[in-house]
Amino acid sequence: MLRPLLLAALLVLSPAAARGETATVAVAANFVATLERLAERFAADGEHDIRIVSGSTGKLYTQIVHGAPFDLFLAADAARPERLVAEGRGTGRFTYAVGRLVLWSRNGTAPEGGLAGMRAGRLAIANPDLAPYGAAAMETLDHLGLTGEARPALVMGENVAQAIAMLATGNVDHGLVPLSIRTSGALMAAGTIEAIPAATHAPIRQDAVLLARGRENPAAVAFHAFLTSDAARALIVADGYAPWE
Repeated sequence: MLRPLLLAALLVLSPAAARGETATVAVAANFVATLERLAERFAADGEHDIRIVSGSTGKLYTQIVHGAPFDLFLAADAARPERLVAEGRGTGRFTYAVGRLVLWSRNGTAPEGGLAGMRAGRLAIANPDLAPYGAAAMETLDHLGLTGEARPALVMGENVAQAIAMLATGNVDHGLVPLSIRTSGALMAAGTIEAIPAATHAPIRQDAVLLARGRENPAAVAFHAFLTSDAARALIVADGYAPWE
């Protein structure tokens, strides 16, 4: 027969156990909307939950190095996850998405000749020192010869989310942003997009890594595996990311 105190302890612990665990996922700003949908699907299919922390890839990497309590890192590049594995801070690195860059222009403002013909106006991009999409935007401008006086006036957000916010508020008429912007119905209705050829910049390979803290978290381990599933892949591709091998 169970002692009264032991029985009381089991009654207190059982509901928590039934709820499963929660994993904290640090994610690049461009992927937040897609991750929210993935997290909903993951939670509906199992017992665990996901908590999301977003920012620029560079800032999130710095926070991880300084001990931020994250379980997984979904970066917008491959370099920083690779570095975390080399430093012994993570494992299980793989490519979960390949980003696509587009020129978004407010209705009636698309430059004649597309981005290559843009010689005036303000162009929103993410900070290239912190955000891989910002680095890809700068590579594209250089590839098209939009340098020096020919370069449009650049307005930089810390991350993709801030660059898109500038477009949404009308502070700028153009932006070099991820194709996943098309998931924002209100913003898409206010503008048009021009696909940027992949040859104009290095591939935007987005890698995930299970961090040291997450190896002991069943929710983190399960979500790390879920990201490789057919269901997750289909949702990611539907949101505007290229397939990956």
